Amino acid sequence: MVAEDPASSSAVPVDRGARVSGAEAPSPVRRVAAQEADQVLHELGSGLSGLDPAGAAARLAADGPNAIRMHRARPWRVLGRQLRSPIVLMLFGTAFVAGLVGDATDAGVIGAILLLSVGLGFVNEFRAERAADAMHDRMRHVAIVHRSGATLRVDVTELVVGDLVALSVGSVVPADLRLVRAEGLECDESILTGESVPAVKGVAPVPAGTGVGELSCCALMGTVVHAGTALGVVVATGRDAEFGRIAAGLAAQEPQTEFQRGLGRFSSFLLIVALVLTTSIFAVAVALGRPLIESLLFSLAIAVGITPQLLPAVVSTSLAAGSRAMARRRVLVKRMVCIEDLGDLDLLVTDKTGTLTSGEITFREAVPVSGGTAQALAERGLLASDADLAALSGIGLNALDAALLAGVADRSGLVGWRRLDAIPFDHERRTTTVLARRDGEDPTIIVKGAAESVLPRCEGVPVAASARLDDLYREGFRVVAVAGRRAPGAETLAVAAEGADGRLTLDGFLVFTDEIKPGARASLLRLADLGISVKVCTGDGAVVATRTCADLGMTIQGTLTGDQIDELDDGRLIELAERTTVFARVSPEQKARVVRALRHQGRAVGFLGDGVNDALALHGADVGISVDSAVDVAKDAADVLLLDKDLDVLADGVTEGRRIFANTIKYVMMGTSSNFGNMFSASAASIVLPFLPMLPGQILLNNLLYDASQLVIPADRVDPEQLRAPSHWDIAAVRRFMLLFGPISSLFDFATFGLMLFVFHAAPPEFRSGWFIESIATQTLIVFAIRTHRVPFFRSRPAPVLVVTVLAAIAVGAWLPYSPLNGLLGFTPLPAPFFLALVGMLILYLVLVELAKRGYFRRVGARPPRARAPRRPARRVLRRAARFTARSGR
Repeated sequence: MVAEDPASSSAVPVDRGARVSGAEAPSPVRRVAAQEADQVLHELGSGLSGLDPAGAAARLAADGPNAIRMHRARPWRVLGRQLRSPIVLMLFGTAFVAGLVGDATDAGVIGAILLLSVGLGFVNEFRAERAADAMHDRMRHVAIVHRSGATLRVDVTELVVGDLVALSVGSVVPADLRLVRAEGLECDESILTGESVPAVKGVAPVPAGTGVGELSCCALMGTVVHAGTALGVVVATGRDAEFGRIAAGLAAQEPQTEFQRGLGRFSSFLLIVALVLTTSIFAVAVALGRPLIESLLFSLAIAVGITPQLLPAVVSTSLAAGSRAMARRRVLVKRMVCIEDLGDLDLLVTDKTGTLTSGEITFREAVPVSGGTAQALAERGLLASDADLAALSGIGLNALDAALLAGVADRSGLVGWRRLDAIPFDHERRTTTVLARRDGEDPTIIVKGAAESVLPRCEGVPVAASARLDDLYREGFRVVAVAGRRAPGAETLAVAAEGADGRLTLDGFLVFTDEIKPGARASLLRLADLGISVKVCTGDGAVVATRTCADLGMTIQGTLTGDQIDELDDGRLIELAERTTVFARVSPEQKARVVRALRHQGRAVGFLGDGVNDALALHGADVGISVDSAVDVAKDAADVLLLDKDLDVLADGVTEGRRIFANTIKYVMMGTSSNFGNMFSASAASIVLPFLPMLPGQILLNNLLYDASQLVIPADRVDPEQLRAPSHWDIAAVRRFMLLFGPISSLFDFATFGLMLFVFHAAPPEFRSGWFIESIATQTLIVFAIRTHRVPFFRSRPAPVLVVTVLAAIAVGAWLPYSPLNGLLGFTPLPAPFFLALVGMLILYLVLVELAKRGYFRRVGARPPRARAPRRPARRVLRRAARFTARSGR
């Protein structure tokens, strides 16, 4: 069943030798593991043809989805997060103290501001969560299921007990299964047991009470098929499965992204500034003999005023708008905070197939080398595949086998053939081996795979065959070798039968084409314009990969093969990886090593892959990128899914990530600088003046007006040059910006103080009214200067909605001293000459800010590279668990 609120605890890998205690009821999968497969099928009301669709629908309605948790925005949760905010708690404290001392006006004003702040934050964050729900519902995962004898693709959350599920290499097991058929099946169960060696599976039952790590006749939810194929019946779903119990025990929140860590560092920085300023103000006020409660209220208001209260709402609004924009561009982001990390990319490591090439693999020809016919060679290639010899369906086949099946029109030669045994493909052997027999003939061993793996196992390879292979590689074709030998009397296979002793005979080559993708060259140029360099990491040979890259105009600095990588220690690999463009014939572990080496250089690395052998590298990259058509394990490991495997789509995503970050940093920069300047001015004035320069409620109202005017920043335009380089947090730059522009704001605050005191001889209410208007004007107008590196309005126009909201905030601020609320708020009307002086000061202020801005951006340097933090193990469990999440509408 579905759990909406998984409890927070630690997930501990299950010991392989664990046994069920007498007091503990065995889980469903442990119970059936001791039974014969036929008995289990009978008890579950299923069979080798699977459930009928109507029966499956009834079970789904009764038992609920195969999900570990729900993904649905809950308004009360969002409101709870708002109320737990330190800023909101600080406002509560301020209002409470004001009410306690009998200052009903301040308490009422602060309470109203509190309601508005919480309301604005709640509305924007709840809308962002709804957007996340909609995005999540678009990312679905399917399993291959047999129902009423038909092979169907079914959403994993719609699996029910009794369903018959087919497994193949790269599949993430969608539920706890009792195996009814297995051919060379090996499962990576490290996510459950911590064991790095794949577990060998079969169909024979195990003794009752066997630990979860030794259930050799079962495939467990969340584990990955490392090798082989199988058919299993679902015995437990959702939280009843072994993986479900562990994943539901983890906190639902995933480890932080680089952007979230930067946001956390920024919040800590602001907290320190607020504490230092508030404590200093309170201590000085008490030392000067000011009233204790008045000093406390003022200090609290200063602390609130220096903090950008609506930063969470601005960030959430930016992310929600960005996720919708990226979805329109056919980019889905699993977690919205990854959008900014996508914008931080400066290096992309990608596979060749489907990104640089079309990905539409076509069988071109069969090239026999031992006297046979091309037709017979193609048929032997089909025999050494997972294709059903009766139905010859392409569902569940890898791309090469599917292309071969589609390219062989005449399959009459397969009549009478029967597979006796098979050793499925894996990425270490790089071959598939079958033992097959035609009626009336001796069994035959057929080995099919990478030519580099097959040819060394053959005897008497003609020189002409090797030359022909080299020619095919130079022409950029993908080549699969086929070899075999007779095996009289054989009934089963062992790895030794693949021809390690050199007793195979090379039959020939199967040649496939994968044309260069139209527009790939333009996409590479666009990524280069965005400051992103591209490296190719592929399982293809070095000759084929470098030929493709050269045809696309890529500059190839160097090439490393998997064998060469194995000979390098980590230090040497770190040195060479930066200077290498093509990594060829690499294994999954080698891809992950390359990614780690590049991250160690301080690069923000994105990895784009869609195969089983890409999962480790996807987990290790700063941003894992896959495609909607990828294998299960690759989709689980990725942060970002492309609905089209196209580098141009990825470039769109990077651009959107940078646009969102640029708008977020606008709010941060202007908030810290102007808030710091105004609060510094208030602090200094409170020491010099015999009265408070602004009442606590007025400070909070000023801050609310300012923040509300900036909520539309996510919709602002961004200059093209701000999108051409990776974007990232730089707290030192924020601090420098604050210390430069804050004093400029304070300078004009002090000028206003002098104007009110020495020109207009203002009483406290008039003084506060004048500074309130000047303060809101300087705080909001600075956005037009700092939103761009160019001359504002003339060379960079802001979004119209930003202009309207800023001017509206200034208009409201200027109206309040004349409004019916002026007495309640502590304001009084101002003389007309004040506004003339204000206009002159604002023009001078904006000119000075523009000059300072130019000098600042000239001095700003790039962030020095640093090694990236390693990934935590919990990240893998949470990513895997995400596929077992029900739709938000359930």
